[in-house]
Amino acid sequence: MRVAPSPQFTSERRLDDGVLERAFLLDGIPGYLWTPEATPDTAPAPLVLIGPPPLGLPKTYARLAGRARHYAARYGFAAATIELPGSGDRPRWEAAEQARAALRRAIQAGEPVGPDLVDALVLPLVDKAAPEWRTALDALLALPGIGGPVGYEGGLISLGVRLAATEPRIAAAGLFAGSRIPAAVVEEARTVTIPLLVLLQWDDEGNDRQEALDLFDAFASREKTLHANLGGHTGVPAHELDAGARFFARHLRGGGR
Repeated sequence: MRVAPSPQFTSERRLDDGVLERAFLLDGIPGYLWTPEATPDTAPAPLVLIGPPPLGLPKTYARLAGRARHYAARYGFAAATIELPGSGDRPRWEAAEQARAALRRAIQAGEPVGPDLVDALVLPLVDKAAPEWRTALDALLALPGIGGPVGYEGGLISLGVRLAATEPRIAAAGLFAGSRIPAAVVEEARTVTIPLLVLLQWDDEGNDRQEALDLFDAFASREKTLHANLGGHTGVPAHELDAGARFFARHLRGGGR
């Protein structure tokens, strides 16, 4: 029987909305955990894993913390995130750096981004990150005050697909639509059956709309909802935060709030 590793908490602060924020290291991987105020009679909090974009936690902290604090303070969820391989303060990853450089060159030259480049850019990252998120899930669910079921939401949609397809403890997922999706990930999407909420920015300058719609069509979930809003990549309407929280409340608690 595998023993779950324990997170090493490196800082702790009580925020003005009552949420407890703790930074941690898990096998050297940085992360954050946000938990709601609790009493001795409080039931264990459902957990929402928040996947960051591959920009590094220092750059995306405000966005991630804002969502996590909303979930914890208003809905009573615990929320957590960990750093992606090769991002933020984690060691540089040469293969990932080379793939990103090749992508930049293709875009600057106005060349199409072919499937081989997409595979090199995305699949090694997903293959490396998914086991780390499972380890984090082991560690977080072993902490007092946190229990299942578990939700996942995140910006790197290929990682979200992998976890939704292979991690049975994840009961529902909120995914942020993107493109440059490997064919292998589309095939994995055909095995996803958990409830899904997918956010799509209709005018996203960095993503191919049709590719995002094709991926949504591939999911095998009987309950899958697409929220499409006008605007670019960073223009997600504020009301989608509550829409996502109510989605998780239905599937992690069995009812909305």
